[in-house]
Formats: sequence, structure tokens, C-alpha cells
Amino acid sequence: MTDPNAIQPSALDQLPDRDPEETAEWQASLDAVAKAAGPHRAAYLMRRTLERAEGAGIALPKLLETDYVNTIPTAAEPAIDGDEEMEARITAWNRWNAAAMVTRGSKYGVGGHIATFASAAWLYETGFNHFFKGKDSGDAAGSGDQLYIQGHASPGIYARAFLDGRLNADHLDNFRRESGGNGLPSYPHPRRLPWLWEFPTVSMGLGPLSAIYQARFNRYLTNRGIKDVSSSHVWAFLGDGEMDEPESTAALALAAREELDNLTFVINCNLQRLDGPVRANFKIVQELEAQFRGAGWNVVKTLWGSAWDELFQLDTTGALVRRLREVPDAQIQTYQTRDAAYIRQDFFGKDPALVEMAKLLSDDKILECFHVSRGGHEPRKVYAAYRAALAHKGAPTVILAQTVKGHTLGEGFASKNANHQMKKLSVDEFKAMRDLLDLPIKDSDFVDGVVPYGHPGPDSPEVRYLQERRAALGGPAPARRVHPVAPLPAPAEKAFASFDKGSGSQNVATTMAFVRLIKDLVRDKETGKRWVPIVPDEARTFGMESLFPSLGIYSPKGQTYEPVDRDQLMYYKEATNGQILNEGITEAGSMADFIAASTSYATHGEPMIPFYIFYSMFGWQRTADQMWQLGDQLGRGFLIGATAGRTTLTGEGLQHADGHSPVIAATNPAALTYDPAFAYEIAVIVKDGLRRMYGEAAPGEDPNVFYYLTVYNEPLPQPAKPQGLGIDEGIVKGLYRFNTAESAGVEVPANAPRIQLLGSGTAIHWALEAQKLLAEEWGVAADVWSATSWSELRRDALEADAALLRGEERVPYVRQALQGAEGPVLAVSDYMRQVPDQIAQWVEQDWSSLGADGFGLSDTREAARRHFGVDAPSIVVAALAQLAKRGEVKATAVKEARERYGL
Repeated sequence: MTDPNAIQPSALDQLPDRDPEETAEWQASLDAVAKAAGPHRAAYLMRRTLERAEGAGIALPKLLETDYVNTIPTAAEPAIDGDEEMEARITAWNRWNAAAMVTRGSKYGVGGHIATFASAAWLYETGFNHFFKGKDSGDAAGSGDQLYIQGHASPGIYARAFLDGRLNADHLDNFRRESGGNGLPSYPHPRRLPWLWEFPTVSMGLGPLSAIYQARFNRYLTNRGIKDVSSSHVWAFLGDGEMDEPESTAALALAAREELDNLTFVINCNLQRLDGPVRANFKIVQELEAQFRGAGWNVVKTLWGSAWDELFQLDTTGALVRRLREVPDAQIQTYQTRDAAYIRQDFFGKDPALVEMAKLLSDDKILECFHVSRGGHEPRKVYAAYRAALAHKGAPTVILAQTVKGHTLGEGFASKNANHQMKKLSVDEFKAMRDLLDLPIKDSDFVDGVVPYGHPGPDSPEVRYLQERRAALGGPAPARRVHPVAPLPAPAEKAFASFDKGSGSQNVATTMAFVRLIKDLVRDKETGKRWVPIVPDEARTFGMESLFPSLGIYSPKGQTYEPVDRDQLMYYKEATNGQILNEGITEAGSMADFIAASTSYATHGEPMIPFYIFYSMFGWQRTADQMWQLGDQLGRGFLIGATAGRTTLTGEGLQHADGHSPVIAATNPAALTYDPAFAYEIAVIVKDGLRRMYGEAAPGEDPNVFYYLTVYNEPLPQPAKPQGLGIDEGIVKGLYRFNTAESAGVEVPANAPRIQLLGSGTAIHWALEAQKLLAEEWGVAADVWSATSWSELRRDALEADAALLRGEERVPYVRQALQGAEGPVLAVSDYMRQVPDQIAQWVEQDWSSLGADGFGLSDTREAARRHFGVDAPSIVVAALAQLAKRGEVKATAVKEARERYGL
């Protein structure tokens, strides 16, 4: 059995000790202090020694946790550069109107949240008054700071915009009632309120992840010479409960590794989630401190208000600090709701030294400390924390600000587990809040029990002060602005036209065709620098390694080593001005990159053209929530689902075989989803996408869309683009006839039964093979159509239906395209049947479909396609079955075909 008192091996035992005697003296001194003054005194001296070592530049590992006290002492707090009394009045009006807005809306049952902003009001107000740069800021012109507002705090932001004159009472009365056209969205939704909100944040976890990559993208723009945004700062306001989301902390190491001191997290630690304590039996602040420190962040704790200063001065034994560290969060929350006697007994009564301390404290002092005095509720302490964050260089900063959820809303709200679900205050509660905030609102202003909005007047000292502060900081915030910039010039036609002739005898996968197109486009003198290639560590899989030496991989450190493949033509080249964002194994991080780049046209007035290429199975499936965020943020760019399809990626198996990403993509209204079969189709789609998103959008076209293209890794012949009018239009709209039985050169009898085969992506090759088999072995004529986008065909058809309901005559494009086509329609894709079946109801001909439903499996392409029943023989059997049902071929032909092909 191991002796617990035995000296345990140390990693330092491996290193020579130049003076063992000196080492022993230091250890003996520590033992002596611990014996004479107690272990807490010894720990205090060690902390002081470590602080001195850090200040002297001595390289030592940092402690992951500090005591449960403020990082910045009261004596070190800088004076606020402004009128504190005036700012308190402004904040009081905003608190009132935020609560009034939600309460007035409660009669409609639309909900809303009051308690979050009540706890975080000073965290926002201090920033708006002193720190957050607007779009017209002199040193960050056109960009300003980027503000990621906590979603549930939106009523407070609306309240400030109301005081500022950017919103009126009618707007507030339409909070969460948008359908009339004069409403306010529930949360930060740029698509719904595009002049105010820049960043959607309420899908918790995505805000912090996006903020990190936005700060990183700001550095990317600066280092590449696109725009100097080094004066822009990213502020992300988060809840302590939100930090449970894995995305919230997924990129902390990236932010520290790249020294993103242009980034500050402000975490509102009110110790409550939506339904209860964040860490009931533990301490969330300590946990977060350790997590952020361990990742390399600068941590500022703003926990206690100035009322606690007296208590800490009385703590000569360290008993108070020890007690604060050991009390779990849920008990801290309980103290906020209990009387002084309870706190004396439960908190102070646990230690004799604290019992003596409590005798020196009045009940009022105890209640002030435990009920209201929190660092996040005192503007001086918040101001000091923000100043410290901006002053810190070489690492991002997180501010852990302790607050009370529901602060100033009264005893019925403050620290109650249910306060997130509480949507209104009573008239009496409002009157108590009015008295607490000292607002000039009369009892007679409550007409028929309706709480009034409060406003001191557009020419009042409060409004003038607010507007003057914002003018000094560069204008209103938050604010989204699309800068009036000229459309990007279209790239040279040569880049696209080179695909029209096909690949001849060479087999080319559509993934490679896309990469080749991009290689040509990034060379364009006008727009080439604006492309942002994003790849999650699979560039070589997608054949993109040739871009490494020509474009370079972005790294703020450049290349501090000699790459192992430096003697090769396509070596791994990193550079501070590199163009490629090679993200490592993180689809979420890559998607956050894409969002930042795709919205740069608004955030910074610099349109960028991101394309993010990924395993299609791991794109939408893993990060569809971020694609929804992208649509909300009005992002533009190209998502490329490579190695696509259920049967095309050989040997990889169930968790790599994508048969459903177009289904998920079809749920996103901003996503234009294409499944191109041929290289020339890719060229047409990309060309049209550049026109719509970055050039001259046609009347009625929304430029705020993004494109999702599925491309395949199966090398196949790339045919020349068919001749004839309307081919490009058909490719963009989603359907065109690739050939007929006659133009394909297959011989069929006169008056042969005819069928229309619709194929998308790689499936068109199976349809073409089936076309030949049907003609040669069954005397059936098949026309083959390329369905480049099932979802765009559906979108058009839905719009046509809506037009008919308005009394307008409009025929869906899919019906126009297939008009007069003889025989039934059989659709096939390498995805589940639900993908082509999107358009079934608008096809006048008899409809049937084939697809790869179910889980994927590992095998050859041929075996997988036979398994799912989508190969050419399976298409033949399905076609014969359709024709037999119509009496156009013998019923026995179906059985005969099954037997012949071994199905």
C-alpha cells in the first residue's frame, strides 16, 4: 500500500538541480509558514510570489484559478470619463421601457424576456456610452466595432433605440409582431431588421463561435491588405448558461493561439440558466476562469460591488475569501432572496472568524452586499473591466461579470428560478420599480392598468447626452449598413467558356472541375483577391493542393519553419497574407469563417467571395444551424458539398455516404441548392451566382442568398455543352433536356414507347446508360433531362401557386419545360427519393422516382448502386414498369428485365 506521506515523483526529478541545498531551504520555508500561520497564509505568499515572477517576466505556468474576488481592486479603478448621474438616468429609462415593452406585449401572448437585460443593463450601457465604436468612427470608418448582443437582452437594445429616437412607441408595441410590417423581431435577426442588427445570436453557442472567427477574419482582411480594420473590436455578450454549448468554447484555443486581442467576451454570470442554476453545486465563474486561462485568455473577474470592500478589509484571516470559494452558486442565489438572520447563520456562522466579522456588520449592510452589490451592476467596475480588456495585448480577454438575474424588477423576479419564463410585471411591481429607479412617472399615467412607456423628451438632457456620446464614438450602435459600393465586375468569360467544350477522352470528376474553375477565377485581376477559399483540412482530398504555393495558407505568424515538402512544386506554404483559410478538422469553425467572409460586404463595406468546400456528409448535417444563421445574417457565397452522393464515395460507408444534404438544404429559404452533373453546368451556375450576389441582380431577385453545389469525386467524361437556346436558363432554373433518344444516336423503332428520364448530379450517367439499354434491348425511346436543382424547381412552382391565389396567371417552369414531353417521367438521383419528389405534384405526366434511401454502406460504386436500386439496369426495370402500367409494353417485360439483369 502506498504511503500517503511519501514524497511523490516529480517531473522536475528529470532535470539537474544546480543547488539542492537552496531548493531544500525554499521548501523548508514554505513548510514553516504553513505550520506557523496555516496553509492559507502559505498559499497567499505563494500567490504573491507567482505574481511577482509574472511581473518580472519569469516564465512560469499560470494558475488556472484565482480567488473568488475582483481582478481589479477598487483603488485601481479609473474614473469614468463622463457624467455618471446622467448615465444612471438613461439606464433607468431603458430598464423601464424594456420591461414595459414585454409586459404590454404579453396580452397578445407573444412572450418576451425581461430578466436577462435587467441583470446585464450596465454591461451594455457602459459599452454604449464609452466603448462601442459606430460605423462612422474615425479610426474604424465603415466598420466600427462588431457587437454580438445576447439574444434574450434584445428588449433593452430596443429600449435604448427608442430613447435615441431610432424607434417609436408603435415599434415597441409591435415587439414580436412582425407580420404587419412595422414590428420588431424577438431577437437579433438581421434579415428581419437589417438596419439595426448585424449578427444573429440567439441560437446559443453560435454567437461566441462566430465572434471569434469574426475577430480572426478582421485580422485576415488587414493582413491581406483588403482593408485595415485593426481598430475594430469584437464584443461578444454571453450568458453563463450559454457556455454549456460546445460551440461556445470550441475555438478558445484558436483565439489565444492567434493572439486575438481585438476580441472581448463579456459573460453575464447571473448564475442562472433558463430553468435553474447554471452550476447548482459548483461555481461557474471558477470553472470558466480555469477554462479560459487554460486556453490562454486574459481573464478579468468583476464579481462584487463596492459594498463588499468593507468586508474584505475586515478579512484579516482569509476566512471570507475561503467561504466565498466554497459556497456553491445555488446557495449564493438563495442568499439573494433571504433575510439577514438567515445569511448570518448560514454564511457567516460556518467559521468562528466570520461570526466575529458579522458582529461588526449591520443587517442593512449584509442585505446590501448579498442582495444587490454585484460587480456587473456598478458602472465603475464594468468601466474598469472594459478598459483593462482594451489595454491587454497579445491575447483575447474574457470578463466574468457577476449579476443578479431580474435585478431592479422586484422581489418577485430577482434570482427566481422561473424568472426566464416570467413575461410581465403587475402595476404595483412597476410602481415599486419606478420608485427604485426614481423615474418621473405618475400613477395617473397607468391608464386602464396599462404600463406607460417613459421618455424624457427628444430635447432632454438625457437624450442629448446619449446622442453626443454616440456621435463621439462614431454613430449609433448596434447598426448594420450596406455600403454603396459598385457591383463587382464579372470575371473574364474565358474562365467559364473553357468548360463548354467538355473534357474529350479525359475523365474528370466534378469536384476537380470546380477546383479548376476556381483556379482560373482567383487569377482574375479585378476580383481574384476577393475569393476566400475555406477548407476543413481536406484540401488534398479535393485536389486543392495546387493552390497552396500560389495563394498561400493564411497564418498570422507566417511560416516559422521549413515545410517538409519544400522541395516539391505544390508545397505547404503559409503566409501572413495567405488567401486560403485551412481550418483544420472543424466544420463549425469553417462555417463561422464563411459567415464572417460572406457578410463582409455589410460589416466592412468590402464584398468578399467565400467558397467553403467540405465532405457533403459533414456540412449541412453537422452545421445546418449555422447555415440558418448565415441566411439570417444575409450572407453571400458558395458552399460546396464535395465527395457527394450516397453511392459515389467508394468504400467509406454509413457515416460518410451523403444521401440527404439536399433535403436539409431545401429547408433553408436563403439556400439555392444545385446538383450539377457536368462541368459546364458548374461554370454556368457559378457565373450566375456571381452576377446575382455580387453583380447586377435582376428585378425581384434577392442578392442575399448563398449557393450550395454538390460535386462528386467520380472521374467521368465531361460532355460538351449542348447547342441551342435556353440551355443556360434551364441550368439556372433547374431543368433542361440534355438529349433525346434520337439525338443520342440510339436506334428505336418508329412509334416506340417513350419515357422521360430526369437525372441530377452523377445519376445522369446512369440515366444515359439506361437510355441506351432501353433502346437496344427493349425498343423504348428515352429522353434524358438534367435536373440541376430540384429545390429551385420547387421554389419556382410554389411562387407560381402563390401568384395564382393572387389572381395572376403563371405556369411553373417545370411544367413549361416538360410540356409536350411524351410518356411518363422517371426521376433518379444519388439521394433519397424525397429530393426529386419535391416537384412531383407539378409534373403533369405520370411520375415515379428512384433514390438511395436508407443508410449508406461500404462497397464499390457498382455494388452500392445495385444495392439501392439506382444503377442503369434498375432504371430500365423501373421504366418498363411505368410503361407496362400504361399498357405500352408487355407486363412480362418487367419480369424478364429483372431476371436478365439479376435484380
